[in-house]
Amino acid sequence: MRTPPLTAGALALTALLATGCSGGADEGGADSPQSPAGVQPTASPSVTAGIFMVPGESRAAITYDETAVPEGATSDVQVRTQEGTTFVQFTGTGLEADRDFGAHVHTRPCGEKPEDAGPHYQNEQDPAADAETPSTDPAYANPENEIWLDFTTDSAGAGTASATVPWEFREGEANSLVLHERHTATEHGEAGTAGDRLACVSVAF
Repeated sequence: MRTPPLTAGALALTALLATGCSGGADEGGADSPQSPAGVQPTASPSVTAGIFMVPGESRAAITYDETAVPEGATSDVQVRTQEGTTFVQFTGTGLEADRDFGAHVHTRPCGEKPEDAGPHYQNEQDPAADAETPSTDPAYANPENEIWLDFTTDSAGAGTASATVPWEFREGEANSLVLHERHTATEHGEAGTAGDRLACVSVAF
């Protein structure tokens, strides 16, 4: 589900940045798996705001492609769960303007390499998939069984997307949101794929 750019999530991110609530690893923020350097979660709804940095400078919001996701671009991930339903929204600013992005929730935290985030989180796991062969079966790789947040940035490089699914994450099994180079494919054998991994935000969903 796509929502207009610069929603309340973007305003919340602006407020966080203005008050110094989100910064680099040397700015004194909490430094734990739930709140890694450069990302600060806040009260309900769960909000994780971050500033993209190059690998080695952040464990929280990492860019692997500085053209698509320049260093200093921002991310805001909001998560709400209620009575078996989960809502996730991503808002980005300072990204490459007027281009498509794919975005999905992945199983592992961000790392030095794009592949460190592992495969997509699936509510019902594809029994035919493994670490070397991610799920591309549309029976499992679909926006009802995964979190897909495809969006297109505006002329200022801002974009947002949200998704609502009728299930909740299993504790400890969803740990990042990855930005990809294009919108997500749906056809058999390609389902769930969206090209190279451009950036990653560690989020303890």
